[in-house]
Amino acid sequence: MKYLIRDCQPKDVYAVVDLCQKHADYERAPFDPIGKEDGLKNALFGEQPKLFCLVVEANETIVGYASYTFDFSTWDAASFMYMDCLYLEEEIRGFRIGEAIIEKLKQIAKDKKCINIQWHTPKFNEKAIKFYHRIGGTGKDKVRFFLEL
Repeated sequence: MKYLIRDCQPKDVYAVVDLCQKHADYERAPFDPIGKEDGLKNALFGEQPKLFCLVVEANETIVGYASYTFDFSTWDAASFMYMDCLYLEEEIRGFRIGEAIIEKLKQIAKDKKCINIQWHTPKFNEKAIKFYHRIGGTGKDKVRFFLEL
């Protein structure tokens, strides 16, 4: 399969929002697309970007994405990359594209002097957990909390 992993461009944001909906559905999570396109454009392409995103393009169609931020660990006294999302359309899974995305993220994180990459996935997402273990990821028993504002 021919594909290209590249930085997200403003013209890609609509497709990323569509993939976010599919990603949320896959993870059995609520998602409301209203306002997301503008919010993502501001976060990705504003004066001081808060979010970064890679997209996977195949046959001139966006078929996957990985979004990430940079944060700081108090305990490690060092910066880390936080991978917020990694999602590939069903038909392109199994072609090692996920591994290629992770390799690209690892290089970006190293260039930014990060000590590691961190992320979350639902406990029921056994395919993702198996993939993350295969690429060398390790898990921690923690529960992620949200406090709505």
